[in-house]
Amino acid sequence: MSKETINVLLDIHEQISAIPAIFREKVCVDCNWSLPTFYRKLRTKDKPNPHRKGEMIPALSNAEKQKIIEIMDEVYDSFRDNMEKYRR
Repeated sequence: MSKETINVLLDIHEQISAIPAIFREKVCVDCNWSLPTFYRKLRTKDKPNPHRKGEMIPALSNAEKQKIIEIMDEVYDSFRDNMEKYRR
């Protein structure tokens, strides 16, 4: 059985192209969001609090922000680990 040659460009491109979907899916699962909720929160901005002048109502809670950053790190680290095969 011969070893197939890997098209490095194709493999890297496919893995990079998959990152947004992997990230989105992981955020939805870990934050218990539906896909519509993900996209709604993606578009939402912090807005002024109508009851307290100068105070903002955040679009995401601190816990959500922290979890999203953790997920970003996981997805990035996983991609980087998968690409190590090309660094040898």
